[in-house]
Amino acid sequence: MQKLFDRLDEVYEEIVEIRRYLHQNPELSFKELKTAKYIAEYHEKLGHEIRTGVGGNGVVATLKGHHPGPTVALRADFDALPIFEQTDLPFKSQNDGVMHACGHDGHTATLLGLAKVLNKMKSELQGTVVFIHQHAEELPPGGALPMIEDGCLDGVDVIFGTHLQAEMPLGEIGYRAGALQAAPDMFNIRIQGRGGHGAYPHQTIDSIAVGSQLINSLNQIVSRKIDPLDSAVLSVTSFVAENPYNVIADHAEMIGTVRTFKEETRIFIEQEMERVVKGVCETAGASCEFTYTRGYPTLINHKEETEFVAEIAKRIPSVTTVKETEPVMGGEDFAYYLQHVKGTFFFTGAQNPEWEVSYPHHHPKFDIDERALLIAAKVLGMATLEYMQVHAKEVQVK
Repeated sequence: MQKLFDRLDEVYEEIVEIRRYLHQNPELSFKELKTAKYIAEYHEKLGHEIRTGVGGNGVVATLKGHHPGPTVALRADFDALPIFEQTDLPFKSQNDGVMHACGHDGHTATLLGLAKVLNKMKSELQGTVVFIHQHAEELPPGGALPMIEDGCLDGVDVIFGTHLQAEMPLGEIGYRAGALQAAPDMFNIRIQGRGGHGAYPHQTIDSIAVGSQLINSLNQIVSRKIDPLDSAVLSVTSFVAENPYNVIADHAEMIGTVRTFKEETRIFIEQEMERVVKGVCETAGASCEFTYTRGYPTLINHKEETEFVAEIAKRIPSVTTVKETEPVMGGEDFAYYLQHVKGTFFFTGAQNPEWEVSYPHHHPKFDIDERALLIAAKVLGMATLEYMQVHAKEVQVK
């Protein structure tokens, strides 16, 4: 293990360089052609078996050790967000309106650096490592499911992944067996009223007034229909009805998100929303269109693999705290991998202790402490090697 740590320390500067290059050259979900090419070329230089175009823009690289053993998959996502970066970083985005505001540049750099180190140790590896570089995590239907359908998990025994957390202190590892991240769904509502002159509201069906009433009614679904001990979120995030100052809007459009952990709660909210939307609009004499789109499933970590990684993390010198974290309402399509094979997804703290302000994920001033990349690589690397060591004999017996 010390050899792993020493070699990761040696490539740390390269990991940082990779992260900064990717940060300067972000690409949106489903459009990550140059990023995918960069990743494939990096693995090609290492001599790994490579598949490109997996499930879309995904890249899968395989490193076979010199000894028989289990197949461990490690996953990193590499898409960016449609955000105008507002940092003063010397390596800020050169693609206006596109930004790595969630740490995916760091995830990819971490996995590439780890791939380089494990490649140097292949004569000692007791098994196979599959590096899954996934596109389109940020935008449902996402890249995980099509990559799985295209065979990225074929022959895989276990999968590990991590997410850099800008609001979690550097040196902290957060884990949780069971439900860690919520199922993120999306809804669209279009209200069709009857427009008219702002001076004569009685001659109209005011779509804005209907929408305002609708928001109040929707907010009561979670506060009054869901058990307070069952976590759920329903948020209207956009309400648009553009018109001149003296015109009452004939239609309005709203979009938003629903977050749940339990499938029965998810089903109930969808059905209740449809009932409320139709009821409010019919009462006002307006018509409506309601669309509910399911996102990723709830991310449910496997107990044994989660506890295994938690114990591994406690033995990493640069890790100061290993704690069971609370579930979060953010979604993550790593959930699909865990539906097919055993594994776990954990959080790696990336908040610089000296920063006065740490901006959250998806913020135009988002940034991470790059030392977290090395910590993430050491936890993933050590988990890989130890899992191989523990399970190699099982494979040999089979």
